[in-house]
Amino acid sequence: MPSIQVTDLKPGVKIAAPVHTPLGSTLFHKGKVVLPRDLDILRAFLIQSIEVEAVDTKNSSGLKEASKNTNQPQAGTHELEKQQVMEPFYTEYERMLTLIKGSFQSILASELPVLDLRVQLEALISQLKHYNILTFSPRNLNEYDYIYHNAILSSLTSYLIAQWTGMAQKDWMQVAFAGLLHDIGNARVDPKVLHSPLPLNAKEIEEIRMHTTYGYQMLRNSAAINEGVRLSALQHHEKVDGTGYPLRLTGDKMHSYSRIVAVADIFHAMTLTKRYRKAQSPYIVLEQLKAESFGKLDPGIVDTFIQKVTQFHNGARVRLNDERIGEIIFSERDHPTRPLISVQGQIINLILERSIYIKEIL
Repeated sequence: MPSIQVTDLKPGVKIAAPVHTPLGSTLFHKGKVVLPRDLDILRAFLIQSIEVEAVDTKNSSGLKEASKNTNQPQAGTHELEKQQVMEPFYTEYERMLTLIKGSFQSILASELPVLDLRVQLEALISQLKHYNILTFSPRNLNEYDYIYHNAILSSLTSYLIAQWTGMAQKDWMQVAFAGLLHDIGNARVDPKVLHSPLPLNAKEIEEIRMHTTYGYQMLRNSAAINEGVRLSALQHHEKVDGTGYPLRLTGDKMHSYSRIVAVADIFHAMTLTKRYRKAQSPYIVLEQLKAESFGKLDPGIVDTFIQKVTQFHNGARVRLNDERIGEIIFSERDHPTRPLISVQGQIINLILERSIYIKEIL
């Protein structure tokens, strides 16, 4: 297995041993055929040399085949296929939206339809393979329906976090229910305060904060609801350092469901459009969650969440905050929200270019 200097490397050769970044992450796996843009990536990471397989002069089609595999369908065709694949998920999502909206609006006068909610939640979760946390956007998003979309998305994300953190399978659906109903106390909050586009005064802030207590009270009398679901309605704004509300609990006093729902709720609250604020970049929100994990959120849950939602996006097309379009080509394990981006042949390292960030995934 000859070792070759990156300065002498030509496209089309096959890598004979894994190539690692200076921090130990795997940059390229054994067997990868080097493409022209890979040379820029190697240089960006200051890789001096790599091991390659001996060139087979009888078969020089490696680069051709690799290039052929990178061909993408035309944008219009790709979008149409994507919509067709997503249709079953959208259908179940919109049924869930109608049901949870009705439940929030009627709970003050009637009993919560727990069985109907569970059946529809199971139907939605059966399509979960089509749900991408960073890229999914509800159709026909109405800013007044923010609270209902947040409930559904927090539910799905909480379900996945429960899986990723190794929680027992019997708890997955209950955690999803906790995410779905965590904000149900808002049904008792004055709509003028809840949807106010203006800064809230101290009295209005207190009214908003009461939604946690209201939620627990509403769910307390439903025999079909798990206690962890009730406590998530009460505790999802608590912080692990005891600075949250309503009871200023520390992390060890919070229910495990609550710690998961808190992460999902914050993520979707910041990435959904509200009447008074545009949706924020999911990558910027992930960075803010990371900062919050130092004393505010469960750090283990936050780390797992960030690693899981970012590890599948090599090759994804993105729009940067300066409106340039590029493609994610590599993510450092220690900096998953700041990958290397290829923009018209230029490699941008977001770890170094701190003023640039991913605005949205296309």
